[in-house]
Amino acid sequence: MRTYPLTLTLAAALAATVVLTGCSDDKAGGDDVKNADRPSDSACALGDMGVEVGAGAAPAAGDTGTVTVTLTNKGAQCTLKGFPGVDLMFEDGTTSVSPDEGAKAQSLTLAKDGTTSFTITYVRGEAGSAKSLDVHKASFTLPGDTRTAHELEWTYGEVARTEGTQASVSGFETSGD
Repeated sequence: MRTYPLTLTLAAALAATVVLTGCSDDKAGGDDVKNADRPSDSACALGDMGVEVGAGAAPAAGDTGTVTVTLTNKGAQCTLKGFPGVDLMFEDGTTSVSPDEGAKAQSLTLAKDGTTSFTITYVRGEAGSAKSLDVHKASFTLPGDTRTAHELEWTYGEVARTEGTQASVSGFETSGD
């Protein structure tokens, strides 16, 4: 009777058990486990954020409307440095939204469960006009996490354009207590 192959098989099984024990899929740790190695001064990741959208839609062409995006940090403490990147998507393409005129980029540290918001301000365009963009979606990214975008349906009407899009984005504002 040969014991050599059995010994190798047993050794391989023991090694696999040791390796798999270190790879726990424990859900009890949640976001704390996922973010345990992230430094406190690192950029905020969109995947760690809860997202809520509220709008004060412009009722008619020429009126100004706002779309406020509130972010709640579900991960470890992180930092937002700069402006959110916002794109408006329409049938023929995409256009980027510039920061509010005169706005300055700031650094904001966001603790776990902390909230912040930013606002997209736009002028409603006339339906069907060549001077309007029929926007269907908007997307945004966070500074330091520009590969991950969050899309939202745009149900707030056309966006006016003259020499560029008549829309802008604010910087991050502190929210809550």
